[in-house]
Amino acid sequence: MEILHELVYFFSAYGYIAVFLVLVACGFGIPIPEDITLIAGGVICGLSVRDGLSVHLMLVVSLSGVLIGDGTMFLLGRLLGPKVKTIPLLKRIFTDKIYHKMQEKIHRYGNRILFFARFLPGLRAPIFITAGISRRVSYLKFLLMDGFAALISVPIWVYAGYYFAYDLDNLIIWIKKSEGITISIVILVFVVIISRFFIKKIKSKNS
Repeated sequence: MEILHELVYFFSAYGYIAVFLVLVACGFGIPIPEDITLIAGGVICGLSVRDGLSVHLMLVVSLSGVLIGDGTMFLLGRLLGPKVKTIPLLKRIFTDKIYHKMQEKIHRYGNRILFFARFLPGLRAPIFITAGISRRVSYLKFLLMDGFAALISVPIWVYAGYYFAYDLDNLIIWIKKSEGITISIVILVFVVIISRFFIKKIKSKNS
């Protein structure tokens, strides 16, 4: 996985600030995989390529970059409304078609989708922008939901990079396997939530 090696090389030169800035850019929909970025941050800590790099501090930096990037997308939607589609950097990832599609998903699944969006690469930024436009959830509640999801995913990737720093081949194999597992878990949770929703609806009709 060439991009992992490139990010490790880049982060080795600039440390925490590089990881932070790339993660914020990921929140803006820049086509750099967030999970690979987090892993690369952990790898440079494991390799000790820069003196004094702490994997625990890297985790804090990573969480900050992730939440600031996500929070910015939400705020842009909240402050600018549908006009956010005119921003040059967002035109490609937030078209009219995507906007209407995300509106439908938010209407169908409610605020729960803000938690699951963290595990849906490619849909994350459009969902957060649309949620901001909808004004159905406060900024604080958004940060809590997104932050809780980030506390699950971010440490896994950062510490995986740290512990597999000297075994990148096996790490890449593990990444490919874990992506499938993560998607399967998210789908399973969605099925459970939808099933519970319909069961409650049926019970309320029968009562």
